[in-house]
Amino acid sequence: MSLRHYIFLKDVLILALTAFGGPQAHVAMMFKLLVEKRRYLTEKELVELNALCQILPGPSSTQTLTAIGFRLGGPNLAYLTLLVWIIPAFIFMTLAALAVTFLQNRNISLHFTRYIQPIAVGFVAFAAYKISTKVIESKTGIGLMVISAILSYFFRSPWVFPVLLLAGGAVTAIRFKNHPLEPDKKLKIEWSNFILFVAVLVTAAVLGSITKWRAILLFENFYRNGTLVFGGGQVLIPLLFTEFVEFKQYLTSEEFLSGYAFLQALPGPVFAFTPYIGALAMRDYGVGGQILGSIAGTAGIFLPGTFFIFFVIRFWNELKKYRVVKASLEGINAVSSGMVCAAAILLFHPIETNWLNISIVVITFAVLLWTKVPPPFLIILGLLLGLFIP
Repeated sequence: MSLRHYIFLKDVLILALTAFGGPQAHVAMMFKLLVEKRRYLTEKELVELNALCQILPGPSSTQTLTAIGFRLGGPNLAYLTLLVWIIPAFIFMTLAALAVTFLQNRNISLHFTRYIQPIAVGFVAFAAYKISTKVIESKTGIGLMVISAILSYFFRSPWVFPVLLLAGGAVTAIRFKNHPLEPDKKLKIEWSNFILFVAVLVTAAVLGSITKWRAILLFENFYRNGTLVFGGGQVLIPLLFTEFVEFKQYLTSEEFLSGYAFLQALPGPVFAFTPYIGALAMRDYGVGGQILGSIAGTAGIFLPGTFFIFFVIRFWNELKKYRVVKASLEGINAVSSGMVCAAAILLFHPIETNWLNISIVVITFAVLLWTKVPPPFLIILGLLLGLFIP
């Protein structure tokens, strides 16, 4: 690697330690550091790469950074970029899961997290608001969002989500003629990374069904979810809650919400919630098993998006000319925002319904909407209140 590559990885580490606020905030920081200061790429190139990652399943800001690494130094630098970006949050969330297990093994209650749980619901509600204001562009989009919210609220099977996403994309894809025609499309596809993606998926599914070993089953679960999530980490939350809390009951709702609240206090990718879930799902296998579960969760959720970006970036310039691709995004995004709206309601159900918790949700939403108070401050305040107020 060249000196420029090492400097780039140092910049990625700076982002991993300072980029709070989710994908939109991450991209804004990339503009400032990677475009304006370092000039690794132009503003137009970053906008286009981010647009590409928005139409692919997986963590959009992670894929954008990985794609920049790929353009600068090929696959090797891209994989290093991915590791540098996710490792800080991975370490913290794994430690959080180990701490939760330690407390439970000593019969120490998680009651001190009681205030950060409604705060976490406020974060999800705010995410639903932000996503809907950015991606809903028509009455069709509003309709898809409402229908998606209702269906994902009442039908909580993990397989409902991909069906809704595909259906939403199909509804708006029909209106592709509303988009301008792009001439000179010459699509040449290299299939190696897509074949690798499918091979890993099939291998994990087969090994999991044969061995029944939870670490492999977890990897397959997260890998499948990683192929189905459009719209960033907020959309991932309802999928994880349905599968791992309601369906498989690996975590309690209290543990889930506490972990999500911890995540809001961290910089880096929202998808880093998965090592926390993976570690708690393996708590019966000791500390070594929990670390293995954390690794399985992290690898499972991040690999599909990485394979997809490696696959698509080679022919992106031609793919984006197709009107059907552009048109389908509106439906996919509208359905995604509906899922997050439903998630805010679902996540509140396990919390005791009283005026205090409702007020905390509303106040959190209002603070995020009308002030610039950083999310970590709200989480720390919630923890302090839980520790010192009886």
